[in-house]
Amino acid sequence: MLTGFRCRVPPSDSTTTRPKPDATLPGHDLEHLRNADPSRAERAFTVLAGIFIGALVITNAIASKFFVLFGQELSCGIIAYPVTFLATDLISEIYGRKRANTVVGAGFVVSVFITLVVWIANAAPTFEQSPVTGEAFNSVFGLLPGIVLGSMVAYLASQFIDVQIFEFWRRLTDGKYMWLRNNGSTFFSQLVDTIMVVTIALVIWPEVDNNPATTPLAFETWQGIVFGQYVFKIGIAALDTPLFYVATHYLTNWIQDDPRIMEADGLPG
Repeated sequence: MLTGFRCRVPPSDSTTTRPKPDATLPGHDLEHLRNADPSRAERAFTVLAGIFIGALVITNAIASKFFVLFGQELSCGIIAYPVTFLATDLISEIYGRKRANTVVGAGFVVSVFITLVVWIANAAPTFEQSPVTGEAFNSVFGLLPGIVLGSMVAYLASQFIDVQIFEFWRRLTDGKYMWLRNNGSTFFSQLVDTIMVVTIALVIWPEVDNNPATTPLAFETWQGIVFGQYVFKIGIAALDTPLFYVATHYLTNWIQDDPRIMEADGLPG
């Protein structure tokens, strides 16, 4: 029996027999996809994408807590955020710019989804016997619209810039000097991210939201916050260079040792 239909052949006239149509193309055969074992390339990509999105989510979750380091007030969100750039650099190095851009886009969609869920949860009435009060929940998850907007715009712009610069340095150096494209792309994209999120959330938004309780940052304050956040980010990012080399070496060897050959559609040959 053929998939999707049956071919009826008149028994009395063999000359009318038509050739059996080919089975569904492998790229459209869902059973082939469902029964295929994930290759090493697929598994590594899934883990890297998961680390990227996980780091992005936890960054937003802990961003409301601040700490002081060497006299500079910093958000806890910057602890996990540099991991997102390491993940996209690894994906760019191993899988190419298109896959990296796909993961960046997926992370943006997930961020919007999580923001929407948190907004709904924050707006829901609090049960009087709830172990977490509405005020406590709002203090942790009540993200200001300006901060959300700034984070999303800065994230999208900086991540795509990171991928583009990484690929530019890769082509310019003919695939050599991984430390250069890893640090060069991350340092510049982190600067863009820091400037955009602080400017949009703390300078532009207070000007347009008509809320008398919020005022735009003065230039001196803006300059200090941007400098402190950026220096801390690149300090952490610089530490990921050895990790980038080790992870790239291990993953490429592990994927290349896979006895299965991957086709363009991601299914084993």
